[in-house]
Amino acid sequence: MKTLYQNTKQTGNYMIFLVILMITGIFNGYSQGIVSPGIKSPEKRNQSPYFFVQSEDTETDRLPLKKTSVNVNIAGVIADVVINQVYRNTGENTLEAIYVFPASTRSAVYSMKMKIGEREIVAVIQESEKARRNYEAAKANGQTASLLEQERPNVFMMSVANILPGDVIEVEMKYTELLIPESAIYEFVFPTVVGPRYAGDSDRTNPQKDNWVANPYLKKGKSPNYSFDIEVNISAGLPIQYLSSLSHDVAITYQGKNKARIGLKDPETFQGNKDFILDYRLSGDRIESGLLLYEGEKENFFLAMVQPPKRVLRKEIPPREFIFIVDVSGSMHGFPLDVSKQLMKNLLNDLRPNDRFNVLLFAGCSNLFSNEPVVATEENIVNAIYFINKQSGGGGTELLSAMKKAMTLPQTEGYSRSFVIATDGYIRVEKETFDFMNRNLGEANFFTFGIGSSVNRYLIEGMAHIGRGKPFVVINEKEAKKKAAGFRKYVSTPVLTNIEVSFNGFKAYDIEPLNVPDLLAERPVVLFGKWKGSPTGFIEVKGISGGKKYNKTLKVSSTNSSDKNSAIRYLWARERIRLLDDYQQVSGSGSEIKEKVTALGLEYNLLTKYTSFIALDSEIRNENGQITTIKQPLPLPDGVSNYAIGGIAQKSVMFSRGSSKTKRYNQAIKISGEAMEVEDEMVYAPAVEIRPEYKGGVNELYAFFKKNLVFPESLKKAGIKGVVFVQFIVDKYGNVKEIEVIKRLHPDADREAIRLIKLTNGKWKPGTRDGKAVEMQMIIPVKF
Repeated sequence: MKTLYQNTKQTGNYMIFLVILMITGIFNGYSQGIVSPGIKSPEKRNQSPYFFVQSEDTETDRLPLKKTSVNVNIAGVIADVVINQVYRNTGENTLEAIYVFPASTRSAVYSMKMKIGEREIVAVIQESEKARRNYEAAKANGQTASLLEQERPNVFMMSVANILPGDVIEVEMKYTELLIPESAIYEFVFPTVVGPRYAGDSDRTNPQKDNWVANPYLKKGKSPNYSFDIEVNISAGLPIQYLSSLSHDVAITYQGKNKARIGLKDPETFQGNKDFILDYRLSGDRIESGLLLYEGEKENFFLAMVQPPKRVLRKEIPPREFIFIVDVSGSMHGFPLDVSKQLMKNLLNDLRPNDRFNVLLFAGCSNLFSNEPVVATEENIVNAIYFINKQSGGGGTELLSAMKKAMTLPQTEGYSRSFVIATDGYIRVEKETFDFMNRNLGEANFFTFGIGSSVNRYLIEGMAHIGRGKPFVVINEKEAKKKAAGFRKYVSTPVLTNIEVSFNGFKAYDIEPLNVPDLLAERPVVLFGKWKGSPTGFIEVKGISGGKKYNKTLKVSSTNSSDKNSAIRYLWARERIRLLDDYQQVSGSGSEIKEKVTALGLEYNLLTKYTSFIALDSEIRNENGQITTIKQPLPLPDGVSNYAIGGIAQKSVMFSRGSSKTKRYNQAIKISGEAMEVEDEMVYAPAVEIRPEYKGGVNELYAFFKKNLVFPESLKKAGIKGVVFVQFIVDKYGNVKEIEVIKRLHPDADREAIRLIKLTNGKWKPGTRDGKAVEMQMIIPVKF
């Protein structure tokens, strides 16, 4: 390709090169006149992630973050998390370090402090714009300062100004969150890295919006220079029955029946590029339900968790229509898309014969399986699986456009419709998506599947919240089958409906949530609130479960107030903010919401979209005022390929129609492996994928089948004819494995079809991706 470009440049025939670029998918942005990130467009630079390139400037430390350590204490149902970040300047220039990092979507960040040597400065909460002005003034004045801002409910930005050469500065933040068990399983998740966010076409109209998105990333497989470690201490009210990490290899030390300490088995190996996930069960599959009380100086708070009934499966389930919306963008390339394919295979095969479905694939544009929903026959399911399996991943993540298209699809009369979305969520238009859903919801439910090791949980959880559905996160192919089975249970029948809460003799107010939605999962009813007077009376929860009445009562006087429950104060305020602002529209009365959220943040000392933590050192340490701003580069999430950055750039490459205008590309463009390098940044082309091929071609394959097929006598006697569809994998050596029938005809025919596929072992030319042999899945029909 490099030679081709050079030849076309010499001949002036740029159109040949353009056609090839269009075929490989790089040319998506041409018609819109978008400039490549390599052309120093300030608008694009402000909007898109890019690859970090180590500068030759030895006087500037471009990697100032040296260590992140996390200490988690779980007491009962409340987790308290302490994050410690260590910044050290090993260069000769004074620095400002900017670091973007994630946390839980429900985290209530209530404290921050900064340590410079032996001096410790406790941060104060201020209105965000005021905090930013004070930070900028301190930076210009030569004072060391740190500023913690919320970019999303699960994305924060730390800025530390005036880190002098040789300085070691520690910044500590604390947050608390509630752990809500599901099917008696408690799960603690600590996100470790923010995945690269796709900047769509609409974002170009506001180049200053969400500047945090323009963050440098390291290439796939490259670890950052900072270390990551985490330790979790669990103190449960009941004996721990089971404990494991789905994401990391951990060392577990039990300190009695109810207590355990969990840490990384190998903390020296960097593991801060995927969510840390810890699951545990308590003895007898019980949960810690009941009431917690806290008496404050001005206000009293309570937290009630009421255990749900067991799910009662209905015998008669009405037919459903499912629209599967599947992300096949660049960030899904490779491992995430393989997980998504396995998930979709499981979801489709779980459909009932009277269900209907359709599949919409999306990246920079969308591709529809059928113009209208089809019946869930074996043939339609097989064709849909093949439709999905052909994808390799490339392009941007135009989720909102796909949602708009899905909403226009015709609906089958008399069917309950559900939209099922599978994506990593690497977009920045979360609220625009929520806004669109609120305006177009109708009668549909939304179920979201987050695919990958470090998904955008804010989007995944928010879409399910607004769509009255359920979020799932699938981190590997093994989990795909388990999550699909869980989804089948959730859509069959809810656990508890028509929920009503009453307070008898207990003076409760400011209850969150005001109306309790139906429970789709086996998880407790959770209520936050305040109370006045004496802690007496009852809290009663009523509902319908399995067609029968359900009733549960908590006696308030049986619970003693405790100072250990002080976190409820933060949790109540965070829940109110979540319901007020996290998932609300970008349109509407934003000023009223801003006022309410700002007041809550300031009163309860919480980080919000409109309130920030700031710590200022009174000493002027950088007298000449010169400072170099460094954005800390992030590792790509585990399993995410370089196409996650390229997917964004694919809509960002422009080649002018006329050869004279193409002179702006006067720098050399060179092709290296799978990457096109423009200046010092990388623009990744989509994968060039070639499917496996039987040696001799498809005609030779079917001639082989015809020659070797032994027609079963049982089929002859019964007069059965038809087709068996067989799915298998061709490995990178041309061997076949994992053979299974996905559309059956007769047990004897199924066995014969499998035997035929086994006979082709070693006779396949393996599939390739970017010129390299890789394993690929195939579906072959065998005719009887």
